[in-house]
Amino acid sequence: MLSGIVQNQIKKIESGFARPEGYPKTQIKKVGVIGAGLMGHGISLVSSFNGIEVILLDKTEELATYGLLKINKILKNKIDRKEIFPNEREQILRLIYVTDDFSLLKDCDLIIEAVYEDEKLKSDIFKNFKKMIKDDAILSSNTSSIPISKLAKYSNHPENFIGIHFFSPVHKMKLVEVIIAKETSLQTIAKVFDFITQIKKIPIIVNDGPGFYTTRVFMRYVMEGMALLYEGCSPKSIELIGKKAGFPVGPLTVIDEIGLKVAYKIRSENKKSSNKRMMDSFNGAWDNVLDKMINEFGRFGRSNKKGFYNYPENSKKYLWIDIDKHFKTMKSQVSEQEVIDRLLFSQIIEALYCYEEGVLNSIFEANIGSIYGWGFPSPGIFEFINEYGIKNFVRRSQFLSTSYGKYFDLPPTLNNVSDIKQFLQND
Repeated sequence: MLSGIVQNQIKKIESGFARPEGYPKTQIKKVGVIGAGLMGHGISLVSSFNGIEVILLDKTEELATYGLLKINKILKNKIDRKEIFPNEREQILRLIYVTDDFSLLKDCDLIIEAVYEDEKLKSDIFKNFKKMIKDDAILSSNTSSIPISKLAKYSNHPENFIGIHFFSPVHKMKLVEVIIAKETSLQTIAKVFDFITQIKKIPIIVNDGPGFYTTRVFMRYVMEGMALLYEGCSPKSIELIGKKAGFPVGPLTVIDEIGLKVAYKIRSENKKSSNKRMMDSFNGAWDNVLDKMINEFGRFGRSNKKGFYNYPENSKKYLWIDIDKHFKTMKSQVSEQEVIDRLLFSQIIEALYCYEEGVLNSIFEANIGSIYGWGFPSPGIFEFINEYGIKNFVRRSQFLSTSYGKYFDLPPTLNNVSDIKQFLQND
């Protein structure tokens, strides 16, 4: 059951307060999706599920077809759960055409690139087909970390370029983060806002920046979990306390699901465009854990069936029993409440920086983005400050900064009770 605060915030977003005014409502009729992997086939599914024709493209037709098989499996599960009828599945599948031919994107209203998180790979793709598409087509990337302004340079029409960041699994996650660059036109923003509502998702609009909003803030949860592991906290207690803090799963489970290699890549991309404060925070205890897991132990998460957990074929996952050999776990001297505060405050403070730096546009979008993007406890990341008490929040932040590092410092313009109080009244 959603609280009244959350319901009101969703209503405000759905009312279109962030959609540019003066542009008629539009409907996307045909979308091209480049990359048939985890994100690409999910985007294709939610588009076709809502009556949109889809061109699902990969480097070979076999790979694109494999994406279609994944879609078919999800739809079969929906039939088994009596969520759809068999004839509906056939209608949905008929709307998806798989191919390796870029020329078939020529009639698409919207093209979403959803390949591996690598700037060169993405830029090469955009260079390959940018002359084939119509001039008014919207070109977008599902990137979770590469600045949109960088990718827009590879487009013939940067005013039509935008970031559309879906969350996994796409068919279950309600949030879509729309990332705009300086060149992105208001008309493009309005059209993409309409597309997100057309596929029955919740859009939040943020400005370009390293890691945007959701990735940048959410990564603090897993970073703090790894830092606690490095300091000697047992992985089991970290996971349990993460859930006690109000998250659906613990931080080590999350990073395994994302993939440690993906986190490694996100870190590499963010380092290319981050400011000094963010750069300093990348070089810490969590950084050492990630390097060891990837480079020394070859543990990439669920993708290769070994991360912080092991993933046997026909039984439940279990924590890697050798963790304590490599990260000397001991009875933690940190109280449970202190661990909870570190997990929560590290994210809240990063979100405050996002607002100060102009990445976030509204408190409403920050709150809803945190709940529906990565499961931050309701009623949301900034509303937490009100519930905690502004004076107590400032005092606790100062304690955490003194005890654990400057990444718990509040932003210069939001570092006292009166400034934070005024900020929280903005919306």
